[in-house]
Amino acid sequence: MEKHQSLQYLYIFFALVFFANLVNFFLQLELFTYIIGFFAIIMLVISFVGAGRLFKILGVCFMAVGLYFFFQTDEPVNSLLAMATKNLALLTFFSMLPWVNSVVKSGRFDRAINDMMSLNATDLGRLYWRSSITTYTLASFLNLPAATISQGILLQSLDNFKTKIRNRFINMTTLRGYTLALLWSPLEITVALSLFITGVEYVSVLPWVLLIAFAAFVLDSIIGGFLFKRYSLKGAGGEREWGSLPDLKKLLAKMAHFITALIVFLSLVILIGKWLELNLIITVTIIVFPFCYIWSLILKRESRFRIVGWNAWKNGTNNMHNFNVLFISLGIFSGSLQGTDFLNFIQTLLMSFADKPIIIMLLIQFIVLIMTMFGVHSVATLGVLSGLIGPLTQIIPPLSLTIVFIASAVSTFAVSTYGLLVTVTSMNTKQNPYIITVQNLPFTIGVGFIGILIAILLM
Repeated sequence: MEKHQSLQYLYIFFALVFFANLVNFFLQLELFTYIIGFFAIIMLVISFVGAGRLFKILGVCFMAVGLYFFFQTDEPVNSLLAMATKNLALLTFFSMLPWVNSVVKSGRFDRAINDMMSLNATDLGRLYWRSSITTYTLASFLNLPAATISQGILLQSLDNFKTKIRNRFINMTTLRGYTLALLWSPLEITVALSLFITGVEYVSVLPWVLLIAFAAFVLDSIIGGFLFKRYSLKGAGGEREWGSLPDLKKLLAKMAHFITALIVFLSLVILIGKWLELNLIITVTIIVFPFCYIWSLILKRESRFRIVGWNAWKNGTNNMHNFNVLFISLGIFSGSLQGTDFLNFIQTLLMSFADKPIIIMLLIQFIVLIMTMFGVHSVATLGVLSGLIGPLTQIIPPLSLTIVFIASAVSTFAVSTYGLLVTVTSMNTKQNPYIITVQNLPFTIGVGFIGILIAILLM
């Protein structure tokens, strides 16, 4: 019993490590980094005990392979501590997400969004494109919190359906809508990195990535509508007519309030991020709580927000074992990989097809996809490919190459088994992340093919 009670206070230890890492992001003290890395290893050990079986296996595999690669290099042993801190910013970011969900629930915006999504929908097929576009719209403003908000709403509204059907619907609509929103977002790091590598202006590439997003959305909506149309919403609280809504003006006013708040939040992220020269993850982590708190004051729901938010944050942080094991071990794995000759193999492979640009485009998509599914972030893979930018732009025009980079990298968000989006979804829906990856793999390949097709037409 005492052991169980002591585990309820793990959030204090985790939060202190997260806070220390956030402070050190600005201080950049090497000794402090090693100290934080030491405590991150302790977090990994503690969380390993409470993690699920799948995440224990993944953690052991990443650590074993990472340590194997590490000892093939000449790096000092203390650099392992620095690698252990590599993904702490992501963990800090994730720990703050409950505050976003709490203010949405406190203001009853989740109910309003559910009403708008299910309006006149008689089956899951009709609800499919609405759910996708809702996540798409939210992700355009909120990035990752958009997925958790949409998934929370769908988990509640589709509670009467079988778990397998409900989860598949959520896996497809929320992850795909989120991915398509980031395909053109200047805030997305993979988009920014692709533009930086090739030197292409954002304005030049924007119409084409919007075209990819539109084409993928239309095709996915048709296919998804066909797959789910046989599941009726009648009797599940899903069919809502305009006339049956209790107060249409009030609903529209609440949605207008919600969209306005999202626009303000996005503006703050952009302005503060540029002013302080911070990346998206750190910017959102810093401003999410004060923004949500001020928003709750405006809503006159501050008391409910504090109660709901505190409990959600405390419970969420206490139960981050799977995340801690995955991302700390993944940081050591990917950090160790950078010091080996393994990634040089990719460069050699691409240049062997210098006279076949279409094959190079397909290889870029395949390499980014495979590396992502093995835990290497698409940003790292693009970083490796940047070493070949000179020869590549001699074979493929910079605009076409940028489109291939963006489509190939961003589309993997829906299938990145060890990525943040898939992991968050697996935690929210309590399912195996590999199932999510398999169900979204056709979508990711399809988005990549559309990008390659447009790139070829622009050559």
